[in-house]
Amino acid sequence: MESPSRSFRKSASMMISAILILSLIHTSHCFYLPGVAPEDFQKGDPLKVKVNKLTSIKTQLPYSYYSLPFCPPPKIVDSAENLGEVLRGDRIENSPYVFKMREPQMCSVLCRITLDAKAAKQFKEKIDEEYRINMILDNLPLVVPIRRQYQGTPTVYQLGYHVGLKGQYTGSKEEKYFIHNHLAFTVKYHRDPETDSARIVGFEVKPYSIKHEYEGKWSENTRLTTCDPHTKRTVVNSNTPQEVDANKEIIFTYDVEYQESDVKWASRWDAYLLMSDDQIHWFSIVNSLMIVLFLSGMVAMIMLRTLYRDISKYNELETLEEAQEETGWKLVHGDVFRPPSNSDLLCVYVGTGVQFLGMVLVTMIFAVLGFLSPSNRGGLMTAMLLLWVFMGILLAMPLLKSSGAVPFGTMFALVALWFGISVPLAFVGGYIGFKKPAIEDPVKTNKIPRQIPEQACRLIELFFILTSIWLNQFYYIFGFLFLVFIILLITCAEITIVLCYFQLCSEDYLWWWRSYLTSGSSALYLFLYATFYFFTKLEITKLVSGLLYFGYMLIASYAFFVLTGTIGFYACFWFTRLIYSSVKID
Repeated sequence: MESPSRSFRKSASMMISAILILSLIHTSHCFYLPGVAPEDFQKGDPLKVKVNKLTSIKTQLPYSYYSLPFCPPPKIVDSAENLGEVLRGDRIENSPYVFKMREPQMCSVLCRITLDAKAAKQFKEKIDEEYRINMILDNLPLVVPIRRQYQGTPTVYQLGYHVGLKGQYTGSKEEKYFIHNHLAFTVKYHRDPETDSARIVGFEVKPYSIKHEYEGKWSENTRLTTCDPHTKRTVVNSNTPQEVDANKEIIFTYDVEYQESDVKWASRWDAYLLMSDDQIHWFSIVNSLMIVLFLSGMVAMIMLRTLYRDISKYNELETLEEAQEETGWKLVHGDVFRPPSNSDLLCVYVGTGVQFLGMVLVTMIFAVLGFLSPSNRGGLMTAMLLLWVFMGILLAMPLLKSSGAVPFGTMFALVALWFGISVPLAFVGGYIGFKKPAIEDPVKTNKIPRQIPEQACRLIELFFILTSIWLNQFYYIFGFLFLVFIILLITCAEITIVLCYFQLCSEDYLWWWRSYLTSGSSALYLFLYATFYFFTKLEITKLVSGLLYFGYMLIASYAFFVLTGTIGFYACFWFTRLIYSSVKID
């Protein structure tokens, strides 16, 4: 019959092997699954241009496109497709822009408006807060291409264009507000030579501010003297900008240019998802993997030798006198599994952590496989919400056969009360609230440094996650994130096991809550780094925006506390059961 000490050694060896395998996992390039099916367009087919929310990195408060007095279509139609889009603050609506496939347009007049004092004030506020206008064509977001100064470097794309800009006239120190009222669109397409159909692979814009002029009185057939397709006069600069002020007349115009591209439809998101700093990720992950591998080997070796010695010593105690003089962790074997204080609360925390862990793991697996690509707007948020709900079955499995399980009728009544009373009241109270946007200005504000010093990979990945959330950079490197998550699991488990062993050796058997708090305390680091990020990387100045940021990050840190605390608890629980099952208890 196999001895308990040998059984323990075999179990520990299996643990080390598992850690080594996980540590040596090499992430592969994920294949890309688009969020929508490709759509073919023939020459002259109408293209639907949609408008999205107005966003700003200075306020973090999104607004609907038509909250400003822009040119509206005859009827505004909401085009939101899923729950995730709504929760992200997206407000996708139709627009008055008329595009026809591969039919260029020059100086098309959208509308003419005269600003009153209220409208002028609204435009000035949005310009002062650096709001951007977001549009969508065939599921592609509108971008402003920015050429880098260095040759050979790829073009940077900025999501959306600014409502306007501030400046001074020559010879004047008074600051004025100017609006971008002329848009030069470029639609890139990939043509099939056999069918002559085309697929859209790019949607770009160059915004201009120009004070349009015309002769005579305004009518539908009025020809502009500053932009006329008949004379081939187009807008190429903003030397005579359109000022924003009360009683000012503004004429909105646009051009549409079509460019054939070699980029295929399946690769059209590559330009948006270009990552020039992947070496930072690889360096940080390899560095952390080596550290975790080294620490795992050291901890496993020390724990193996120490525990093997302890177990051998305890199992060799023969006389009653020797047994009465025993010290260390065996001495508390009668109390180590005694229910802790506030055990019900601990059960709730651990159960919620299991739900979080299941949601994160399944979401990350689908994301690594490419099912939650950035092209599927709101898909990640929707998947996380659905998985959070369905992962509740992990908590319900032990109770399906219990007499304490709530009957279906009672559960239905509770759900009816929740959705019939609580939810409507919450919506009424939250109607005036704000949704957190996802916004970006990586070029203008230079948020990503060119060189990042050697840091832990979790800090690196946390930086990119916060940047994607609050500066609207697309986050799609889920392979890196999955490796970092595995490293996090291993680190939390190892640290908790070591500290739990030291606690038991000091004859302290109250390990339940301490194991949870030991691992969960990493959430404090997350919140402190979020605070550091707020003061060093963001430009938020409004109190409401600051409260919004810290409110969301506090919720995220608390969820991280529940998740990591659960990992530490189960690691310590497994370790405690393992060592006490390996000694002979009289």
